Amino acid sequence: MAQIELTHPTLLLKSDGTLTDVGWSRQPILDCNLEAAHFYSLRFLQRPRIKRWGYYAVTSPTYFFSVTLADLGYAGQAFIYLIDFTTGKYHEATLTLPFSRGITLPRNSTTGDSAFDNGKVRLAFHLTPDGRHLSVVWPNFAGKDLTADLTLRLAPDHESMTIVIPINNVRRFYYNRKINCLLAEGRVTWGADRFDFKPADTLGNLDWGRGIWDYRSFWVWASASGFQPDGRTVGLNLGFGFGDTSQATENALILNGRLHKFAQVDFQYSSQDFKRPWKMSSPDGRLDLEFTPFIERVAKTNLLLITSEVHQMFGRYRGTVIADDGKVLHIDGLIGWAEEHRAQW
Repeated sequence: MAQIELTHPTLLLKSDGTLTDVGWSRQPILDCNLEAAHFYSLRFLQRPRIKRWGYYAVTSPTYFFSVTLADLGYAGQAFIYLIDFTTGKYHEATLTLPFSRGITLPRNSTTGDSAFDNGKVRLAFHLTPDGRHLSVVWPNFAGKDLTADLTLRLAPDHESMTIVIPINNVRRFYYNRKINCLLAEGRVTWGADRFDFKPADTLGNLDWGRGIWDYRSFWVWASASGFQPDGRTVGLNLGFGFGDTSQATENALILNGRLHKFAQVDFQYSSQDFKRPWKMSSPDGRLDLEFTPFIERVAKTNLLLITSEVHQMFGRYRGTVIADDGKVLHIDGLIGWAEEHRAQW
């Protein structure tokens, strides 16, 4: 499986709506000119097929917090969830917004802010010179008012897993950037409860996506961000199930801010019992991991045009990964997640 690394900045789309390049990169170098998308002769039908989102998460040894803004074309969603690893309990809330009314999302992952404010619920993702600032106000979240104020640090040379691939059609595609191991600091306040996140033990993630997807879609995504015993940050991003990955997969190790690329990674897991251990391995022997879940988060949506079912498992990764320089990295107890997602959107 040949993996094509992109190194030269260019437009995402040509004037006819087809991809300029297909491949992966260590930094986002494509200008996301979605205005050039052209896959229906009647252009007003195109917007419902264009999907855009920004998903942030922070992981500490005891808590997980996530916030998302998504524009699915004919509807938008704002949602948050909070998980207590010690008790296994989680809470979440979602707002579905016709025609994505009130949601602002930027053209690219490197510039511009994301926001939503309906006078009650307020979400803002602000780019700063050294990272991102997340602000959330969500009244009556599971019975108590929630606020979040989080800063995610991103060094200019920190590498991320960025891919652009076609999806079953020359004018359907997925352009995605996933950033692991952002140093996270701040707090989530939920009623009288306060959850403090410190960069010594908390790391953040960003899943930034743009694309024209098939109406019926399926994918598996596995991710983790944590620390090695020697203090180095270590991230995993693995996945399959969407598009043509013959020239670029999203499989990578991110070690101390440097990306180490893998081609094919095979998953073994049970859709009948997601709580059973998952196996991830690469045919070339560079990756051999077992993921043991300890919490299952199930999220289902049924809004006629939009339906989805997510089984997001939180657990621990153990095994070995071989970096690009041939050195073996031992993973032992790294907290992360693995999920199966089926959607009609």
